[in-house]
Amino acid sequence: MKFLAIIPLLCLFSPGVVQCDEIKTDEGVLVLTKGNYESAIKDNEFVLVEFYAPWCGHCKALAPEYVKAAKKLEEQNSAIKLGKVDATEEGELAEENAADEIVNWLLKKTGPAATTLASADELKKLVDDNEVVVVGFFSDADNEAAKQYLAAAGGIDDYPFGIVTDSALAGENKVSGDAVVVFKKFDDGRSDLTEDLTEENIVKFIKAEALPLIVDFNHETAQKVFGGEIRSHVLLFLSKEAGHYDKYLENHRSVAKQYRNQLLYVSINTDDEDHGRILEFFGMKKEEIPAARLIKLADEMAKYKPTGDVLENTDEMTAFIDDFVAGKLKQHLLSQDVPEDWDKTPVKILVASNFDDVALNKEKDVLVEFYAPWCGHCKQLAPIFDKLGEKFKDHPTIVIAKMDATVNELEHTKINSFPTLKLYKKGDNKIVEYNGERTLEGLAKFLETDGSYGQAAPDQVVDYTGGRTLEEMSDFLEQKQGEEEDEDDDAPKKDEL
Repeated sequence: MKFLAIIPLLCLFSPGVVQCDEIKTDEGVLVLTKGNYESAIKDNEFVLVEFYAPWCGHCKALAPEYVKAAKKLEEQNSAIKLGKVDATEEGELAEENAADEIVNWLLKKTGPAATTLASADELKKLVDDNEVVVVGFFSDADNEAAKQYLAAAGGIDDYPFGIVTDSALAGENKVSGDAVVVFKKFDDGRSDLTEDLTEENIVKFIKAEALPLIVDFNHETAQKVFGGEIRSHVLLFLSKEAGHYDKYLENHRSVAKQYRNQLLYVSINTDDEDHGRILEFFGMKKEEIPAARLIKLADEMAKYKPTGDVLENTDEMTAFIDDFVAGKLKQHLLSQDVPEDWDKTPVKILVASNFDDVALNKEKDVLVEFYAPWCGHCKQLAPIFDKLGEKFKDHPTIVIAKMDATVNELEHTKINSFPTLKLYKKGDNKIVEYNGERTLEGLAKFLETDGSYGQAAPDQVVDYTGGRTLEEMSDFLEQKQGEEEDEDDDAPKKDEL
């Protein structure tokens, strides 16, 4: 499950459906407690849950809009239900649902950015009670370094912050001069920043040092891994049952430390069935474990595969990372083998290795369906696309083709949804994406009009500068929807695929 780092804290669940006891509602909002929480989640297809505190100003501001949203969803017979949990009454339930994040946020927003620590006992309690704690040691709470620290603390809700101005207490903690220390219950136990104490440097330092050198991927760490500022990750695919964690992780800690400001080291336990999709995403099978990959999360995501045995030999891993940082590595793109009969049917079968030869043939107009085997819309389109292939199989300049985009990747084309239909036009290889009705008639007309019928419109962004109430935003959306419907009155209607 994923929690947003705000209060009120909201979480969307989508489980299976089973029966449960009746649950009280408050103006259409489910009132959830420890006794009915699990049943409520299981009994409804989607539940958006707010964890709130009655005295929280932000919670009070949200309350009327939350009720309006619940009533609107009910009027529309939506499967989505809104629920709420009083985190001050349901302590155990709140603890199970990211209580640390709730408490840290509440303390930060209702008090100072950092707690003043006047004694060794206060400091010890703060450190003992938390997995990660950030403490600033300063000669004066009003000096420039302290101000920069407090500014940084005010913008980070993930961890508790403290501030010490007692020189004796600083000395007991082996700190001389101004410093920011991250105390943690892993790795070396602490990390110190003693130079360039600017807000920007302090934030970067905390976000890097508050994570383990090698982060074990799971539900709790997923947001920090993929939502963090470090967008390049070394992924170690290991089996705990096979002893890979004990065998490899310790040796790689020094490499992780060397590059921690540039890359994040992540271990993935392949024994966990929930991680099967990650293996699938990288085109890997369990027989290949243990293995390593490098991924760059950016607008154009890229994956890289080492050639040597980087798990056994950390020198090879260092060389691999150095080549990545220097921009010398080529992306690792998935590709199936070319089937022997790839061109023997009306719909040609493309893979990454033969895609350019076929789709970018300047003598042909080539319509390609990028599909996923598990995609329901793709399955519905399949018989229609086969008929389209039959219709144009003897056409001298039109080719109908398809490619499984889950196991074939192209450096020049990124597919974000399924199915995606693209026409590669003869002559200049101009690409026209199809966004019309997925019928034989619609697709045929798209080809016969040289891609002008049914082509996807360019993305449009409309700025909204109105009020932040549900009613005002709903009115804005309805107005824009009405404008689009007026423009489209004469346009053919799309199907529901």
